[in-house]
Amino acid sequence: MNDTIALLERRRSAPPAIMTGPGPTKEELTTILTIASRVPDHGKLAPWRFVVFEGQARERVGRIALGIRLEGKPDLDDQARAEELGRFARAPLVVCVVSRAAPHVKIPEWEQVLSSGAVCMNLIVAARAFGFSGTWLTEWPAYDARFRAAIGLAEHEKIAGFIHIGKAAAVEDRPRPPLAEIVTTFPG
Repeated sequence: MNDTIALLERRRSAPPAIMTGPGPTKEELTTILTIASRVPDHGKLAPWRFVVFEGQARERVGRIALGIRLEGKPDLDDQARAEELGRFARAPLVVCVVSRAAPHVKIPEWEQVLSSGAVCMNLIVAARAFGFSGTWLTEWPAYDARFRAAIGLAEHEKIAGFIHIGKAAAVEDRPRPPLAEIVTTFPG
């Protein structure tokens, strides 16, 4: 079995709350993001981009999330407040993958969205190749226009995912669907 197959067979998502540091070095992160961007991209549009939250920026974006939550629910209890403040500090590094999919004369918007999803998966695999765990989450901030604006996204941009990256102990695999339940062969 080659190294790539072995890597993909071992890939698991770990809860960000169990991730520890250190996170990727600047050089490792550059390589991870470079690999993440090597995805199918019909028309060479690069219909995605990255926003990196590391160091104190993770706490700052947590304060933004808490502020937005308090607008709609000022009576949030202490535990919920702490969860919001720590939402982006659970892992040493969080990469926000932003979909910039937009109408195009030749390239369907759906293909651009799929390319953003491929970026998320490549990012996770590249992080794993460096010995990190990578977990793809969205959670409520991804769908909140106020949050997206507060972190600098344009009105048409969407969050494809927040990729939490850090070190994590081995995680037990979850059940995977048997191929017999998810594969059909079109008759020839």
